[in-house]
Amino acid sequence: MGLLNAAVIVAALGYFVDIYDLLLFNIVRVDSLKAIGFEGRELVFGAILHNIQMSGMLIGGIAWGVLGDKRGRLSVLFGSIFIYSVANFLNGWINTFTEYAFLRFFAGFGLAGELGAGVTLVSEILPAKSRGYGTMLVAAIGVMGAIVGGWVAQHYNWRIAYELGGVLGFGLLLLRISVSESGVYKSMNHSGQGIRKGSFIHLFNHRERFSRYAYCILAGIPIWFTIGILVAYAPEFGKALKLSAPVTTAKAVMASYTGFVIGSLAGGFFSQWIKSRVYALKLFVILNALTSVAYLVLLNEVNASTLYEMCVLLGTTSGACWAIIITLAAEQFGTNLRATVATTVPNFIRFSVVPMSLVFLALKGEIGLIPAAVSISVVVSVIAFLASAQIKESFGKDLNYVENL
Repeated sequence: MGLLNAAVIVAALGYFVDIYDLLLFNIVRVDSLKAIGFEGRELVFGAILHNIQMSGMLIGGIAWGVLGDKRGRLSVLFGSIFIYSVANFLNGWINTFTEYAFLRFFAGFGLAGELGAGVTLVSEILPAKSRGYGTMLVAAIGVMGAIVGGWVAQHYNWRIAYELGGVLGFGLLLLRISVSESGVYKSMNHSGQGIRKGSFIHLFNHRERFSRYAYCILAGIPIWFTIGILVAYAPEFGKALKLSAPVTTAKAVMASYTGFVIGSLAGGFFSQWIKSRVYALKLFVILNALTSVAYLVLLNEVNASTLYEMCVLLGTTSGACWAIIITLAAEQFGTNLRATVATTVPNFIRFSVVPMSLVFLALKGEIGLIPAAVSISVVVSVIAFLASAQIKESFGKDLNYVENL
């Protein structure tokens, strides 16, 4: 089966809209909060809204993951795309902070399901030897949504940008009709009624199974430190670094996600070339750590374009880690837990920005913006490397099996 089949295309485009909508809030954070009366308080109230969105993703990740194993991968693709499309379209009509918070929660809830369901479907449909290329394409094409989001935000009002995200999602629902359910999932359903599916609690009640799960999450935490703090708050870092010109979030996001596309391709190709997900992941975790520290300590009093160039490097190392981790997560577990894991792992990684941002804001007041970010970067990078070293190699693994629950 070729890489450019219906499942890969729909999963990639679904992730494209997912990333467009997910990152759009960070891009329009300042303008949208000013418009509803929060000028001068964009950092604090932006962090609150971002955390609400990520909380929705955490809850949604669990709900969609369990549903994907119990009812099938396609049910999640349809339901998640529909919910986040409605929520993001309505975001263009908000006038109060309460309305903004409500819709960001439900947008996050909907956004939580698409990537995991898509990666699970692609992993189960493609042959083992080309599985990594399929998930690589999903990641690389998908993250282009952030670049488009950045461009739209620079040329159109923030309300129109939100509405466009909703329209794109509705259009994607029409393409879903051409996708068939995974044969591996169908085979599990036909093999008998005694198989327990989508039991989220069983990821925690068995030490070895919990370890597999936790290592996948911990290995990805630096990705969302990079995207959710270093890039999202690029204007604030630009001021602290005394850059020669103001920095905009839209340009920083576009730069970082240009790198993310490059990194997704590099991570996927490299892991396929060396035939190891784990060694590739460890390499890019190290490179991401070095790039993050360089961003914080080497850019003092440079021009804004240099910061954007560093954002490209941040995105490249983060994108490589992301492409490998979403593949690893799907490969680590049997068919009856695969969607639950593949959906919740990315969302726990994304949600990690909530405690990191809270610690960041607290440390910022005590030791300053740059030292706070450096401290968090070092800690999460060490944790990620140690976790990645514990993940079991899964390159070429046969995924037609179930977990004994």
